[in-house]
Amino acid sequence: MTQIDDIKLSNAQIAWRAAQDIDDGAYVNLGIGFPEMVARYQREGCQAIYHTENGILDFGAPPAPGEEDWDLINAGKKAVTLNPGASFFHHADSFAMVRGGHLDVAILGAYEVAETGDLANWSTGRGGVPAVGGAMDLVHGAKRVAVITDHLTKKGDPKLVSKCSLPLTGVGCVTRVYTSLAVVDIEDGHFVLREKLPAISLDDLQALTGATLHTTDTVGDLIVPEL
Repeated sequence: MTQIDDIKLSNAQIAWRAAQDIDDGAYVNLGIGFPEMVARYQREGCQAIYHTENGILDFGAPPAPGEEDWDLINAGKKAVTLNPGASFFHHADSFAMVRGGHLDVAILGAYEVAETGDLANWSTGRGGVPAVGGAMDLVHGAKRVAVITDHLTKKGDPKLVSKCSLPLTGVGCVTRVYTSLAVVDIEDGHFVLREKLPAISLDDLQALTGATLHTTDTVGDLIVPEL
């Protein structure tokens, strides 16, 4: 089998690939941590409008080191800047936007994603954040939910599985997963492989996946820049 660590995408490259599918003018919420990187890689000529649960719409790039205004932070407590026309609002209004279906896309991390679209991305276990935060609202309020994640856990177990073993964030909510090895859609309760790294065979990829990868006539090459 191919040595996975030698070929897999970095977190930045996974974030870049996910960013390529965001439409111009889309209202987007990014999960805390790794998903926040997606905002760095907007397509040329494409300007998404980023929302954060603590009450900002249309925040911009991170400030330069030493120029942070710590009254301007996202939900992950990271300093942000503001684009012209950005707005502030109460935390409750922010969640009304989420629950009211006003977000086009939510991009989250994951511990596990099931072939049915179920998502487990929180844990109260050792080292886990002791609350799910806004993720449960996001996965059922956003019009499209995507996940970015490594294909495997740190122990080498599949993150794409037939059934989640961890507490669920949402049921049947995920439609696309961007991993370190592939791009996988969820359709009719199945994983459908859309793109894979050219360096890994379909058989090897399947061996690293905890449920059947269905294919159509064409599986594209997952090509990303060096970042």
